[in-house]
Amino acid sequence: MTGDGDDARRHQRTSVHTRTGSHNSLHKWYRIRNPVRVAIQYAVVLLCRISPSLVLKRLLFRAIGMDVGEGVAWGLESTPDVFWPQLITVGDHAVIGYDATILCHEFLVDEYRTGEVVIGERAMIGAGAVVLPGVEVGEGARVAANSLVTEDVPPDTTVAGVPATVTNESGDE
Repeated sequence: MTGDGDDARRHQRTSVHTRTGSHNSLHKWYRIRNPVRVAIQYAVVLLCRISPSLVLKRLLFRAIGMDVGEGVAWGLESTPDVFWPQLITVGDHAVIGYDATILCHEFLVDEYRTGEVVIGERAMIGAGAVVLPGVEVGEGARVAANSLVTEDVPPDTTVAGVPATVTNESGDE
């Protein structure tokens, strides 16, 4: 995470959808996403938030279009994007911590943005962390609890804070 360049790359990987009219971009969300599909995805996410079964979570998340690797562990209360779950890829043996949130969309006043989120193999997203659209978390990377990930996280790197910044790299003590 080197600053403006990484943030610019994240924004380059997001699609901007301009909204017209007097309301904000969330106002008529049902014209963007099928309400029945969103309701089903929300129900799946809600069930997975309270289920202790990691196998069930992986199966259900795959069923709503997420690319979830083998051995991925989803903590209780963790929340993947309910509008665009198909934009999430989580590599093998990654850990998504308690109450972590992975967002693939941002509804803003005049526009909304969507972007893929990729979490690499053996990466860890700490409890309460939020990952924004377009972010790539590298293989073996670690995101500290309660961090806001606004930029890519290089492989084997630890980030922490709001916004998350590098605290150490592989081999650093």
